[in-house]
Amino acid sequence: MEENVLYSDKFIEIKDKTILFRNYYFPTFSAKTVNFQEIEKIVLEKPTLKNGKYRFWGTGDFTHWFPLDNQRNKRDVIFILFRKNQKMRIGFTVENSKKVRELLKGKVTLYFENH
Repeated sequence: MEENVLYSDKFIEIKDKTILFRNYYFPTFSAKTVNFQEIEKIVLEKPTLKNGKYRFWGTGDFTHWFPLDNQRNKRDVIFILFRKNQKMRIGFTVENSKKVRELLKGKVTLYFENH
């Protein structure tokens, strides 16, 4: 059965059971899909130099990976996704953070830092 698309922009696509991260892998620009069942929590942070505001793609500390977003420094929220039993976290941004926040509330545990 085809999943419903709940939200889509040029960075992510949220469906009933999955999140697809566009332009995830460097240098192939291929996507990565994560099932909601794999997610431990998502932390929402105000963008700072320390948490990836200027990390446009890739990693700087080998514990966070950021899909491509050349405008990340202008976004209002950075989402940090923690997967169960995985060291690498996914730091991502979206075009409509308010809508994504509301969608994720019913699907995963959200934590708010620096807000």
